[in-house]
Parts: sequence; C-alpha cells; structure tokens
Amino acid sequence: MKVFHLNYSDISGGAARAAYRTHHALRDSGIDSQMLVNVASSGDWTVNAPSSKFAKAIGYIRPQLARPLLQLLRTGNPIIHSPALVPSRWPQRLNASDADLVHLHWVQGEMLSIADIARIRKPIVWTMHDMWAFCGAEHYSSDNRWRDGYNKNNRPVHESGLDINKIIWLKKRSTWKKSFHMIGNCSWISHCARSSSLMKGWSTYTIPNAINTDVWAPFDKTVARQLLGLPLNTSICMFSSLGLVDDKRKGFDLLLRAINYLSKSNLRGRLEFVALTRKPENIPAFLKDLKFKFHFIGPFSDDVSLRLAYSASDVVAIPSRQETLTNVGVEAHSCGIPVVAFNVCGLTDIVDNHNTGYLADPFDPEDFGKGIHSLLDLDSVYFRNYQIEARRRALKLWSNSVVSSQLKSLYATLVSSQLSK
Repeated sequence: MKVFHLNYSDISGGAARAAYRTHHALRDSGIDSQMLVNVASSGDWTVNAPSSKFAKAIGYIRPQLARPLLQLLRTGNPIIHSPALVPSRWPQRLNASDADLVHLHWVQGEMLSIADIARIRKPIVWTMHDMWAFCGAEHYSSDNRWRDGYNKNNRPVHESGLDINKIIWLKKRSTWKKSFHMIGNCSWISHCARSSSLMKGWSTYTIPNAINTDVWAPFDKTVARQLLGLPLNTSICMFSSLGLVDDKRKGFDLLLRAINYLSKSNLRGRLEFVALTRKPENIPAFLKDLKFKFHFIGPFSDDVSLRLAYSASDVVAIPSRQETLTNVGVEAHSCGIPVVAFNVCGLTDIVDNHNTGYLADPFDPEDFGKGIHSLLDLDSVYFRNYQIEARRRALKLWSNSVVSSQLKSLYATLVSSQLSK
C-alpha cells in the first residue's frame, strides 16, 4: 500500500513533527509512505519538497498571500488564522499519482485551499492537530460557533471588522459536499468534530500520534544534567518555552501563579525550573520576583538534546488551557517523566491522574502548584512508580507499532471500500 502524507512542513512545528513521526512509524511497519511538504528542513529522502529555487520561494510566499484578507479581521483571539483560499496544483499531482490513499495533516499556510481538498479523488484521511478543520479560519476557538454554526448573532464580542471566520466556515460547508474520514489525535478533538455543525455525522476516529519509544527512552538523570550544565542535587521542573508568554491558550500566566504558590511551600530552596528556550538578554521582571532559580536551555530541534532535557527533569509542567495530544507530554512520558497539567482537552489522554502525573482542576493555578508539590514530595519509591507507569503508558498507547497498526487497519478498510465501488 502506498500512502502520501501532506503537511505544510516536515519537522518545523508540533504538528509537523507529529506527522513526520507517524510517517516513519508506517514505513517501519512496511507501508510505502511518503511525506509531501511545501517547506522541508530534515534532509530526509522520504520527504518530497520543492527542489528549485523558484518553487521553494513560492512555498515560503504562499502563507503571506492571506495577510491582506486577515487584516480586515480584528479579533481578540491571537491564534493563527488560515483562510485557505489560494489554489494549488496539489490535487492534480495527487490524483495523477500511484498513491492508494492521501493522509492530510496540517495543510494550512495556504498549502491546500478549501476547494483543493474537495478536488482530491483519492481516499482521504485527515488527522486534526487543532480545531481548524471544523472551525472558520481560526485554529483554536474558545467560543461555540464551531458547534452551533457561524452567524451574525453569535459572533464573539472581541471581534469586529469582516467576519472572516463566518465566511471561511460557509465556504467549507458549501464546498465539502462529501465527508472525509477524520482522525482526532486525542479523544477531545474527536468529540469536538463529532459535535461540530460542519462535521456532525462524519466518520471520526481517535488515533494518537506515534513516537519512536526506542529513541525517546529514559536516560541517566545525572549524566543528562552534567551534559546540560544543570544542578545535580535539586529537583527540576521543566516547561517548554518563554516564547509563548502572550499566548493565553498556553497558560504561562497560570504557571507563574502556580510557581508563586510554590514559593510559600517547603520546595523553596530545593526546586529549580528549566525553560526550553534561549536565555533572554534581560531576565523578565516577573521571573525576578519569583523565589526560584530559572535555567534556560535550547531551543533544541534534535531528538537527542530534547531527550536529555526531559531526562534531566523530575517533572514536566504543561499549563495549557487548550491542547490536542501535545508532543511535550508524549515525549516526557516516553522518557519516563511525570507530567502536571490541567484536566482538560487532549491532556487527559496523556496523563493518568495520580498514576503518571497530576491533572489539576481547570484552571486553578494553586491546584497546579499542589500537583508539582505532591509529586516532588513523594517518597522515592512512590515517585519511581510514577516514572515506570509514565514509560509504560507511552509504550502501550503511542509506540510506533501500536499506532501504525491502527492506521494500517483503517487504511485497508478505506482502500478496500474504494476498490469495491
């Protein structure tokens, strides 16, 4: 069986890395899988990307073509918006190919237009890495227009100007005459798709992103800290980045309040924090006011360095308000590291509460801080159980063999159905 995976890029961004890993999981299982992208940086021969300077330039320029339209929208939602109106030649290439099936991932950035997707004649499966497929132009939404339908009466108060989200949603509804086979990488996004006004009644499955658990495996903590220049005799809580301070969805404000709560606990003086980002030229004032030491490492783009960073940590904090199956949680568990997160969205598919980590009450920063505190205050034997169970959960749910088996079964069913028509 031959499968084409389409994603805007190969390894740049969380959705890209997830799609790339799933692509290789399938190759390892015997599927003839190829990844087709507009922008490539992996140097992988199994990734098909524009090769000429002109074609590469077009790939980088396409996302900019949507900017004039987006400037007509004024919104309090800072998340990326993708109109997906610029046509491409992808449908012709795919329809003329010998692929048995097309697997879409994050195909925004004007890689595929809404009309392009409808013109693909091969069987389609589409993994939702965010909410865009059933929303308007927005990739995440905190209102319920995606569920109720986009109309002038339910437009959020933080929006004005041209109602681009309504226009794009109507375009999807009028263009996608046939349903696609949708895959949620977590149970939350699958439930949203099934509940949405646009995709209600469509075939929707829940199949997680794959991770190579041979590569992403526990590494000696002492050695990892020595290699990264981190202290050996203190507890370490890692979080992903300071670059998302202004992204409310990522919940950095909640993490700061949780850390402030911890400053009043017995962890003060024996807990330090690690951010996966380069050190700011000037340490932000809000960090200076906290009673803990912060280390800045990275940013890392290679798996080896990231594996070391996780293995050097005792706990990984994910304070997001909205997430699908975030790579940070899957990677942490695969390295045997417990995770503290809020009991929402795809984070509930990652953390087995009180077994592989702690799910705090949404969105209670004090309870989030209590989660960090409760894990780091555990007896070493009990804490070791959390590490073992985190690793076991990764092997059971997200390993290459487990995920590829689920996808191969779905592919076979769809291809067989297509051939019988």
